[in-house]
Amino acid sequence: MKQSAEREKERLRAHPFVQQLTARLRRPLPGPRAHARMTHPARYRRRVAPPDARQAGVLALLFPQEGEWQLTFIERQAHNPADRHGGQISFPGGSREPGDATLAHTALRETEEEVGVPAADILLLGALTPLYIPVSNFDVHPFVGVVAAPPAFRPQESEVRAVLTAPLAWFGRPEAVKRGTIRLRQGLELHDVPWFDLHGKVLWGATAMMLSELLEVALPA
Repeated sequence: MKQSAEREKERLRAHPFVQQLTARLRRPLPGPRAHARMTHPARYRRRVAPPDARQAGVLALLFPQEGEWQLTFIERQAHNPADRHGGQISFPGGSREPGDATLAHTALRETEEEVGVPAADILLLGALTPLYIPVSNFDVHPFVGVVAAPPAFRPQESEVRAVLTAPLAWFGRPEAVKRGTIRLRQGLELHDVPWFDLHGKVLWGATAMMLSELLEVALPA
């Protein structure tokens, strides 16, 4: 099984899209400039993570299907009132644990736990710009990875309500970006917020900001 996974990774490394994306991730990243396109004007008062910020790793997982590269998201469970991001759409990922050698390891481990994609099957291409989330005091490190075929997703029921996928190219289309009012779980509202339309669901906040950077890197045209 391990040899098979390594052969699939070698095949992926030769794919033109994978080669191009890997090369672009090694260049200077757009960072805050790309984030700003999907940021509410009042969203951030502090960009730099404080020393006590919790470390997290997330993964933008891509896979080929019907001639397009698909991107993977999770819709988080909303039963935990202490979870400031409950019910939202995000990339698979979570908090760094003591046994995680790196934050990339965190992202791969959490992806396997949350959506059932074996870490050994994922070819890690590189990292996007870290993003501090003040509301939950998380310093989030996003990574980009690919698998060779559509995964057999197995969502972790305690954490994941649903696994959602969509073509990467969809998010680069003008009609994928909306603006409107976001109603938060605490009963608050944010107005004139930019968000991505994901099968009629609202993809906003930190995930939308990270996705905005991924789009600039992966779809430069």
